[in-house]
Amino acid sequence: MSIFILFSTFAFLVVYTVPIAIALGIATLVTILSTGNLSVDFLVSTLITSVDSFPIMAVPFFILAGDIMGSGGISQRLVNFANSLVKNITGGFAIASIITCMFFAAISGSGPATVAAVGGIMIPAMIKYGYDRGFATAVVTAAGAIGVMIPPSIPMVMYGVSASTSIGDLFIAGVVPGLLVTFCLIVWAYIYSKKKGYKGSDEPFSFKEVFEQLKHAQLALLIPVIILGGIYGGIFTPTEASVVAVVYGLIVSLFVYKEITFKDLPQIFTKSILTSVIVLLIVGTATAFGKYLALEQIPTQIANAMLAFSDSKIVFILLMVALLLVVGCFMETVAAIIILTPILVPVAMLFGFNPVHIGIIMVVTLAIGFITPPLGLNLFVGSSVSGISVERLSKAIVPFFVAMLIALMFVIFIPQLSLALI
Repeated sequence: MSIFILFSTFAFLVVYTVPIAIALGIATLVTILSTGNLSVDFLVSTLITSVDSFPIMAVPFFILAGDIMGSGGISQRLVNFANSLVKNITGGFAIASIITCMFFAAISGSGPATVAAVGGIMIPAMIKYGYDRGFATAVVTAAGAIGVMIPPSIPMVMYGVSASTSIGDLFIAGVVPGLLVTFCLIVWAYIYSKKKGYKGSDEPFSFKEVFEQLKHAQLALLIPVIILGGIYGGIFTPTEASVVAVVYGLIVSLFVYKEITFKDLPQIFTKSILTSVIVLLIVGTATAFGKYLALEQIPTQIANAMLAFSDSKIVFILLMVALLLVVGCFMETVAAIIILTPILVPVAMLFGFNPVHIGIIMVVTLAIGFITPPLGLNLFVGSSVSGISVERLSKAIVPFFVAMLIALMFVIFIPQLSLALI
């Protein structure tokens, strides 16, 4: 009965568009009050202890670093560099958009932030050169999902905390899958552009221009090198790396690029605080929701059901991915990871999966949720940037969804794509 109350309350609230964080918290509270098997103190204490963690401190700092760099002229320099590489080939502007999203992903760690920063520049540029508005928006909207695959990644931080797995290993393990997804998106963008006759710029390729734009963008491109190099060089932890990213972003944006001033900082800090509060509230309520499930032994029951259904490793992983794809349509990525990690990872390990590999599969699969309705955050950001309806964008993004699924299959069935670098 308690599980029925928990899930029915949550489903009711989600249907009526209550924010996920609030829905999770209210569902847990209603269940506690209805059954009387726990004190309300359980919810209160969980909300506090779930965010009282040194690794989770990385989340608000990476959010702040992404906002600083997004406002500090870094995204424009990345766009210019990517354009210099591919603008003269078929679909060059679409391909440049995807490459820019990949670069910006290694700075912001956020899908919606990547769509907003890159889309504001590249979507109008593509439309100006004759690209269909739906396709132009779909390119950036889909590529924005790379933001949580390539380190630093907030969902990877949350998975590492939930699964007690090295966040540094997850960061490095996400590099090749992120590049693979980027490649698959580029392939489709090229095929579609070839079909529609979206030619590149008339300007010939120039090594001189590439090196010139690389010089302008080198400080931005150094950010992931500093973060990963510092973590794997033993210089600082992932949490300390997030603080380094903030300081580096401030120095570059204020004193080198000079795209922002000290007067702009309060607005940037306010935006980051609001985003961080939302994320940390999701962390707290999702943790309480997940702990209640654990107390009711739901993870054990699901594990036993999966083991009884099939002893095939392949069947299990495909069922898990199907579940994650459905969940990604309705639940925010961080909440899904916190709730499902304690359920799925122990079962996956019984089947012989490496917890880092499972983490990458979960992050890549849930990243696809950024472009699937009804909750897909990237869809709403892309729609607001370009001015087209979410319905039209949802149709235009279907081929990119298929491309990302193909990349996901490679990630699932070739573990070394994720594990070779760790």
